Amino acid sequence: MDKTSNYRGSFILITVLFFMWGFITCMNDILIPYMKTLFELSYTQAMLIQFAFFGAYFIGSLIYFIISSFIGDPIQKIGYNKGVVAGLITSAVACLLFYPAAHFHQYGFFLFALFVLGLGFTMLQIAANPYVAILGSPQTASSRLNLSQGFNSFGTTIAPIIGGYLVFHYFAASGVHIPYFIFAAIFLLLAVVFSVAKLPSLSAENEVVKGAGALRYSQLSLGAIAIFFYVGSEVSIGSTIINYLKEILSYPEMEAKTYLAFYWGGAMIGRFIGAVSLGSSMAKVRKYLYMILISLIGFFVIYGSTYLESSISLSVVTPFFILIVVNIIGFIIGRSLPARTLTVFSLFIIALLFTTVFTGGLVALWAIVGVGLFNSIMWSNIFTLAIDGLGKETSQGSSILVMAILGGAILPLLIGIAADSFGIQMSYLILVLPYLYLAFYGWRGYIPKKI
Repeated sequence: MDKTSNYRGSFILITVLFFMWGFITCMNDILIPYMKTLFELSYTQAMLIQFAFFGAYFIGSLIYFIISSFIGDPIQKIGYNKGVVAGLITSAVACLLFYPAAHFHQYGFFLFALFVLGLGFTMLQIAANPYVAILGSPQTASSRLNLSQGFNSFGTTIAPIIGGYLVFHYFAASGVHIPYFIFAAIFLLLAVVFSVAKLPSLSAENEVVKGAGALRYSQLSLGAIAIFFYVGSEVSIGSTIINYLKEILSYPEMEAKTYLAFYWGGAMIGRFIGAVSLGSSMAKVRKYLYMILISLIGFFVIYGSTYLESSISLSVVTPFFILIVVNIIGFIIGRSLPARTLTVFSLFIIALLFTTVFTGGLVALWAIVGVGLFNSIMWSNIFTLAIDGLGKETSQGSSILVMAILGGAILPLLIGIAADSFGIQMSYLILVLPYLYLAFYGWRGYIPKKI
């Protein structure tokens, strides 16, 4: 087997991981309304699901950061392959913990299982992201990461459909632990595959330095705050859409989860469009044609998956076409520049948030669903801008950005508190401030400057 084919097979295996953790992360959005009803929880209590899961990202990456700062990068010592296997086994154990949680009917036990799952995913994130980046030519690293992230979004797109059907319908009487048994089996199977697979032994070029020198760079420090706000805001909306639609349109869970699929599907479409818009040097006309083609394919993938389960009419989801057109216009205004596009998309999201708060009915529905399209490129754009110019401190800077995923634990909890106090619709006003900060970061905050 030549190096190219070896890399291709390894890339496919790693991309399967991106899909799986996207799928199961989005399952939290299904668990929130399910647990809220099962345990008669307030919004604040229900949001502890995201607090436990994303809090584990912070705890896990903080421990990893401390260890790597003092004794060197653990993944570099044991290898990416073993790091992935460790993450998969931890994730499988977490899924199996759903059985005793369901048996004892303890909400706290479910939260513990989700915390362990978050720790497993932290290990997978730390191992898989840099592995994809160095698995081939440095010139095409961004393209590989965008493609893997696209399949991650595909997982979040179909999770509301498949996962919602399993939780609310197929296994409704048996309990939520049954789907997680299936996930545990998949993780263990993947662990076996990665254990026996002959993946290339690769080393990153960036050495791990001691101390916290990366924080001397303003683009990294401000970028970590941007990651915190982006992840927290995206998760907050995804976590509440089902309950939001029940509140403003009286949609049952089985119907509301269809629109959750469009929310996460929008992120998928935007990421694949962004791969063309932000990473291609082809002629403008050809680029725009590719962007339109990707949009159409993405739309019908989402619509087809929802139609098979709910038989939803095409006319019902046509407003999503308008949102896609606006999204493409946003890319054009962004001029294929990551920072400029970040600012433009943040301003579009602020407009959508005001629309969903101060209107009602279908307008409010599609406004909040449309946020997914404009969230799409934020992770890659912020991450790239934040580590630019860090040199030997890039690895350390990357671990700091992973820690900032803590936003996915904190902001949903704040939204839950606000929803209990003022209603879920008004609670979305809180998210205007995070997106104003993201607009600032793309305007001035990303400019490299040592502190």
